[in-house]
Amino acid sequence: MAERSDLFECKTERWAGAEIARNSLVVLALLLLTACSSKPYEPAPVDEIRPGILRGYLPVADLPDSLGLLPAPPALGSAAEAQDVWLSGMALRLKGSPRWDLAAQDAVYAFPEVAGTFSCAINAPINEVDTPHTYRLLRRSLVDAGYSTGAAKNHYQRPRPFMVNSQPTCTPDSEAALRDNGSYPSGHTAFGWAWGLILSELVPERTNQIIKRGRAYGVSRMVCNVHWSADVESGRAMGAATVARLHADPVFQLDMAAAKQELAELINRGLPPSRNCAAEAAALDFTPVL
Repeated sequence: MAERSDLFECKTERWAGAEIARNSLVVLALLLLTACSSKPYEPAPVDEIRPGILRGYLPVADLPDSLGLLPAPPALGSAAEAQDVWLSGMALRLKGSPRWDLAAQDAVYAFPEVAGTFSCAINAPINEVDTPHTYRLLRRSLVDAGYSTGAAKNHYQRPRPFMVNSQPTCTPDSEAALRDNGSYPSGHTAFGWAWGLILSELVPERTNQIIKRGRAYGVSRMVCNVHWSADVESGRAMGAATVARLHADPVFQLDMAAAKQELAELINRGLPPSRNCAAEAAALDFTPVL
């Protein structure tokens, strides 16, 4: 952000004190301070909850409650379950297609690989070197959105499609672990949709492309034969609820501001996306109505 010393006085002592992190007015103050300071915004270090997984922004108690917010998954023998089964059959037709390959790629949620998911959608790379603030934002919000699905997953323990139809998944090495992890709602869909909402705020001129890719990310879980349609829909609901809650967090707001500036500068530089966008677009064209 360019210097604005003609408009704002840079007096850091005004915002000293241990309670500023919880005061939303301080977010504005810190943003103004950044605007009139030559020193770039440097977020505080965050520990990892597991190797490669940063701690999210929100304490577990502040996450949206999926068990309280979502209805129960479709009951056996219901019309809703029949629709899930039919849509799963439609998705299975894509086995071996470019869309199946994209679903396998979308299944990987480890960094740095997953950071490029929306690279084509924003028409620029997302990585730790070129976009460190955005990279950090994605790492932390992934945990918040993903964990928001835990209460309902653990309560319902819905069997996944491959456990019912005995058909292969696009990630056979993960099947054993997935058997012990409830299908409803979809954690991948939750953080993929959350990222779509976050990035559409950061790069609003690419909103259509970003939201389309965010939706496709959830559909990939159906194509992969690891989630039902209702799982994906409920995952989107939890992703949206998480983003709404994140906007009340001061640190998230600061990281959003830093990422927005960073992405604007990056796009102006004209760096190409990190993925093969023609291949991705062709793969997405294979998707039926799911």
